[in-house]
Amino acid sequence: MDAPIDWNLHVVRDKKNKISVKCAQRNKFIPGFLIAVGILSVISLVYLQIDWLKLLSRTPDVGGVFWELVHFDFSSLDLILSSMLETISIAVLSLLYSLLLGVLFGMLAARNIFRLSWLSVLTQSFFTFLRAVPTPVWVLLMMVCLGMGPEAGVAGLCVHTTAFFTKSFAQSFESIPDETLEALEVTGTSRFSIFTNAVLPAAFSQIVAWTGMRLETNFSECAILGMVGAGGVGFVISRNLQGYEYGTAGLAILFVFLVAYTIERIFVWIKKKL
Repeated sequence: MDAPIDWNLHVVRDKKNKISVKCAQRNKFIPGFLIAVGILSVISLVYLQIDWLKLLSRTPDVGGVFWELVHFDFSSLDLILSSMLETISIAVLSLLYSLLLGVLFGMLAARNIFRLSWLSVLTQSFFTFLRAVPTPVWVLLMMVCLGMGPEAGVAGLCVHTTAFFTKSFAQSFESIPDETLEALEVTGTSRFSIFTNAVLPAAFSQIVAWTGMRLETNFSECAILGMVGAGGVGFVISRNLQGYEYGTAGLAILFVFLVAYTIERIFVWIKKKL
């Protein structure tokens, strides 16, 4: 594990006998960070050449569109529900497949399991490349190979989700104290047995947390990927927005919010129980 950062904390007592903590490095870092953000913001605005007058003139239209969205149209409710189930199915399937692959590759990427530096570096480098490519690109590539439909959505999401789990799980496995693993190694226990009987149970709560967060992400990405032909509720939203059927699109967006919120609350409850 990396060594802890020394922030040079200083405890100061003022004239009124109040104690305050000053951090020298942090106080030097914050102004520089804010200046860098300001400079990058100015450069971005100049490069994008945003027409602020046009933007301000179109601002009232935003309120009008949202007003149309909240006038829900229930005439296509059956289509919305079926597409919502398809989206949930894509998110769940891609999560389950990636969960199994993430545990396997996370075991190879963790430095403290097999203690082979080259294996850890090679695995991490490969999945860093996979994470660098956005999910929509992987889905589009899968659509070229598999055709339009939910299959491409599941396969494309699996690629990026597996890469995410590999890094996250490897960090969770590496958080297990080395003393514990060394004590088990002395007894002659195999590394795979140490992983399945010690490392994996110890990291289980972190795995559940990562899984819950990624399920929310997968569901949100499914809603977006449907707009590019991967199936699901995103296709319904995109088609109705393009057809100015704002009531139907608004109802579909409401269902997306309700499902995402429900997923979040379920995993919050699970983490509290753990």
